[in-house]
This record gives sequence, C-alpha cells and structure tokens, in this order.
Amino acid sequence: MHVLGQKGVVSLVLVAGFYGSTIPAFASTDANGKSEPPAKRVAAKVDAPAPLTERERWLLDRVEELEKRVADLESKGNATSSATEPSVALPSSAKATPSAVAANDRVAAVGPQATEKDTSGATKAEKADPFAFADFTWLDGNSRTKDTPYATSFFTPEIRANVDYNYSFSHPKDDTIGGSSEVFRHGEVQVTQLGVGGDVHYDNVRARLMTQFGLYSQTTPRNDASPARGQWNLDNAYRYISEGYGGYHFNALHGINVDAGIFMSYIGLFSYYQFDNWAYQPSYVSSNTPWFFNGVRVQIFPTEHLKVEPWFINGWQSYGRFNGRPGLGVQILWRPNGWLSVLGNQYALGEEALGVHGRVRYHSDDSIEIKYFDKPGNSGLDKMAFSLTGDIGCEHGGGVSCYTDSAKGPKQDFLGFMFYNRFWFHHDRYGLTLGGGKINNPGRYLVLLPPINGATAASGTPYFTENPGDPFKAWDASGTFDYMPSEYITFRGEFNHRAANVPYFSGPGGVTPTSCPTAPLVENICGSPGALVPGFAPDLKKIENRINLSILVKF
Repeated sequence: MHVLGQKGVVSLVLVAGFYGSTIPAFASTDANGKSEPPAKRVAAKVDAPAPLTERERWLLDRVEELEKRVADLESKGNATSSATEPSVALPSSAKATPSAVAANDRVAAVGPQATEKDTSGATKAEKADPFAFADFTWLDGNSRTKDTPYATSFFTPEIRANVDYNYSFSHPKDDTIGGSSEVFRHGEVQVTQLGVGGDVHYDNVRARLMTQFGLYSQTTPRNDASPARGQWNLDNAYRYISEGYGGYHFNALHGINVDAGIFMSYIGLFSYYQFDNWAYQPSYVSSNTPWFFNGVRVQIFPTEHLKVEPWFINGWQSYGRFNGRPGLGVQILWRPNGWLSVLGNQYALGEEALGVHGRVRYHSDDSIEIKYFDKPGNSGLDKMAFSLTGDIGCEHGGGVSCYTDSAKGPKQDFLGFMFYNRFWFHHDRYGLTLGGGKINNPGRYLVLLPPINGATAASGTPYFTENPGDPFKAWDASGTFDYMPSEYITFRGEFNHRAANVPYFSGPGGVTPTSCPTAPLVENICGSPGALVPGFAPDLKKIENRINLSILVKF
C-alpha cells in the first residue's frame, strides 16, 4: 500500500467528520439551493498569534491528537502491508453452504455461524446441518444439482424427466426386454419416468410428493406381489407415486426427522432416478428390487457426519404385507470427510413369500464410495472415484434354509457385489463410468421375473420357476459416457453386457404369444399372467447385449 493506506483514509474521514460536527461550515446553502463562496480558512496552530478562546484551544488540541493517531496507524500499516491481502483464520464452527461448496470439497465458501440462546440466556453456536460441510454431488446415487430454481422458504419444486431409447442385439420381435427394473422396450423412444413434485417445509413440518408417469407407473408395481393379498388394488392406488410422505423435524442433536409414507429404497446404493447415478442400468444387486418402502422411518443425526435411520415397514420393497409380519430395518450413513461415504442397510424379520407363512428374510447391503482424485483446475481428467457394494442375505422357514441344504429345505440365500469406477473430464462436463457385478441367488427370491405372457411377481409363470433351490447365477459389465453441459441435464450413452447360467433374457422370438387358442374350444389364455399357453414357449437366452441412449433432466 501507499503512504495513505486504507486505515489512513478511514482516519482522515473520521477527522473530516469531526470538523464537520464541531466547526461552523465553510460553505452554506441558501433557500434556492445555491452555494455561497467559502470563507477563508485560518491555519490551525497552537501558538497562533491571535488570542484564542478556551473552546478554540480545546478544538485544536483534539485535532493534533487525531493527527497523531492517524500517523501511528499509517506507520503500523506500512510495517505489515504486503502485495497480497492478509489471510483470515476462520472459526472451526463455520459451516459450508451446500450450494456454495467449491469443486474441491476441502475448500468451501463459509459464513459466520448463527447463534441461538439457551435457557440461561447465554448464546451458543447453532448445530451444523448434517453433511453440509462438503460437496457430495460426486457420489453415485446423489443428485449433482447444487441449486433448485424457484425454491422458496415454503416449497422446493422438483421436476424430473427420463426419456430413453434401447437397442437390444437380440432384436426381440415383441420389443419386450426383461430382467431389468430400468429398461423395458427395444427399438423405441419411451418416457421411462416423468416426475413432478417437490418438498414442502414450514414450521418444522415437512412433506414430499414425487409423481411417476411413464413406464415406471406400470413396471414398478408389477414387481411387487403384496397387492395380490386382500382387496383395494394397492398397485393401482400407488402406481403414479414414487415418493409421498409427511413428517416433522425435531430440533434435537443435529436434527431428527420422523416421516411416514412411501419413500425410496436405499438397497443397492443406486438411486431410483437415473439422473443421480453414474450408470443407467445398475448391476443386479441394485436392479433386482422394486425400489420403494412403505412405512415409517426416523432419521437421527447425532453429528453432522452421521445418520442413523430405523425403519418400520410393511415389507421388503412392497406396498403391503405379504403375510402376518411386517419388516424392520436400519440404515447407518457415515461421512467423516468430503471424499469418503460409508453406507450400511440392514433388514430383518419380514415374511416376504406370498402365501408362505413362516418364511423370514434377512438382508445386509453395504457400500463404500471413495473420491481418490480431485483436481478441479485440470482441463483434462479432473476427478476420479469408485463405489463398491456387497450384499448378503437369506431366508429360512417355510421349506427353505439359510445356510445349507438340510431337512428343513434347500439353501436359499443371496450373495452379490458390484463395483464402479467414475472419471470426470473438462471441469466435470464429461463423465465415463466402467463397472459391473455378480450375484448368486438360489431360490430366485430376489430375481426379477421375466414378463412372459404378462407374468407379474404375484402371478409367477411356469416358464421361469422360482421354487426353493432353483439355481440362478448372473454377472454383467457396462460402459457409460455422459455429456453434462449443465447441472440440470445429462446426455447419456451406455453399453451393457449381461449373462446368466440359465436362459433368462429375451431372445429374437420374444416372450409374448402371437397365436392363441380361442373360445369356445379352448379358453383364451393369451395375456393371462401365469397361464400356460399350448404350443407357446418363450425365447429366452443366457446372454444379452444392448445399447441405451437417454436424456435425463432434473430441476
């Protein structure tokens, strides 16, 4: 800085203010707003030859004192000034605003911490918001949007669109793709999901609604067998809702939320919405689920790094109960820093086999995600991360055994994993994901039933049985390329290779009967889920290769 630094300028302003408040003005304004010429100024000296009044001496002494203070401040400023501004140490309690976190999550925009008064009247620091200390938009299963247009203090709107084109190298003649909870038709442009909704929040009361129009409104409910028990068509009642719940936020610890309704399943790491994921088609550990829970959850945040979330739900990924016992579960999510996320989901005690009492299910789903490279300034490769998920579970009772073939029944368990590695390029404008996984599920209780002749999870089909001990092993690999010109849109291209040890995927002949017996000779059973059609056999293959092209939007 020059001789008159910032502090010197401030001091001179103070001196000028002092003169203006204590000495008569040198210029005055008349009634017309015109300025009169200023009177001559007299040099202010203590040893002035003219006699001074007592008030004038006091004023001159004050001026000299102020001039000395200005000189002292200037000398100190010159001694410590440098070419750059001095750094400011931020308090450890300062928290990052999620929408303002820099690309490198170790450098975040921060602001002063708000305070509140305790019962004694003393102020204390406000608790930090959970997981707001870093930018976690890099995670698989997390939305990468940092801002929501038109959000208000009462309502945060959300719009999602998932439109895709799938090309199967098997060319099924009925254009039907099976074995996936994300991909359903071949050679067509389809709206897989269109969701409109958002979050309402006022006075600690909260609610969320997200609709699901498009193929998801038909394909998601068909994978849930629970509506087949009893009346009132639960699959129709809920088919256009992907999320719908209400609850309350308690200002305890770092927050406690109590919600009831339908909310997304966490099993398998990936999000139900492809926009949030590193790949369009997740591996079997994630794909082989209907993707939702119906019940009550309590989200407890003991610290800003930890969430503990117990569930009381109707059943495993279901609208209703399958038998006489609901399910219990818990999620534990730990993020100690901005580059590590550890997730565990545990489920137990529900009876999930429709019409089979006493068959109890257990499942453990555990994931880790690590961002191991982060150079936001790079114009080429700027970020890398991986995710690893492992699942283990089993069923016992009702004619099956958890651990081994025994007198109680054949072994019925689930073992699987999936691994994905993600690369970001050119300041996160481009993305590349390579990955895949494998499962072993004897009894096929988590294997998606192929839609042969319109079969559903409730109807079953004689063409692909799900009897105790029926073998099923499968693996897959994929490559995904993303172009992301904005945080609100993704253009995605993906290649998938999938394989199984038994015929499972749609072949050229398809899975839909084309010629059917007709009444009155034979009851027309084409299109009747679970029916055995004389003269018909689905064309199922052990290998599937396909390409997915999609446009994904989220506001």
